[in-house]
Amino acid sequence: MTTATGQDSFHWPAGKQAAISISLDDARPSQVDAGLPVLDRYGIRATFYLSPSNIPLRQDIWRDAVARGHEMGNHTLTHPCSGNFPWSLANALEDMTLADIETEMERSDEVIEQLVGIRPRSFAYPCGQKFVGRGQHLSSYIPVAGRRYMACRGFRDEAVNNPQYCDLAQVMGVDSDDHPFNYLKAWVDRAIAERGWLVFCSHDVGSFPRQAITVENLGRLCELCVEPEMGIWVNTIAEVAAYIQRHRAARAE
Repeated sequence: MTTATGQDSFHWPAGKQAAISISLDDARPSQVDAGLPVLDRYGIRATFYLSPSNIPLRQDIWRDAVARGHEMGNHTLTHPCSGNFPWSLANALEDMTLADIETEMERSDEVIEQLVGIRPRSFAYPCGQKFVGRGQHLSSYIPVAGRRYMACRGFRDEAVNNPQYCDLAQVMGVDSDDHPFNYLKAWVDRAIAERGWLVFCSHDVGSFPRQAITVENLGRLCELCVEPEMGIWVNTIAEVAAYIQRHRAARAE
């Protein structure tokens, strides 16, 4: 049977209708202080894209989270973005080369492994930006990231990932910060309708003026995702990507 998304023979585990991954960026303290207790209450394993400079603020808790099955991913060492952001002007992607950005990934992998005891399997593009250089010398660093990691996540994208078609080197990520719960539920409903993989992206957890999902909304989202009638497989980005890879390999045989 062929669906509207062309998924003629793709099946999620245990008869599930869709997959959802919850991810959070920057290793902000509120993620472990307010977010982890909610995730653990519902038995949901999330993906955390760590900024190494923030890890020491809650290092022991991050290590405990690894032991409970949460994924720790790479978010570069210094979070370079466009110099159009004033805070990134001295660390701008426009002034970097492909070698520079790969060094960022390599050094971040090493520090994360040293601090939390696990080497990242997935990567999140800082601010969703995927290019270094400028003008005629502009280069996408998607191939660099895709070569190093099982999956690489974007940010503020506009679609659910089609598991039969999506490029795992640029998995689409939907912003879940600063939105009402009905907005999040609409995305969940869309993922189920398309039998796809929805990846949520947040930053802080709690009552912050911006870049945050409230504790209440995170809890309601988790409760929705584990409701048996919803038919959702909730897992980390690396685990969902690994399942998709295995499925594609089996079809190619």
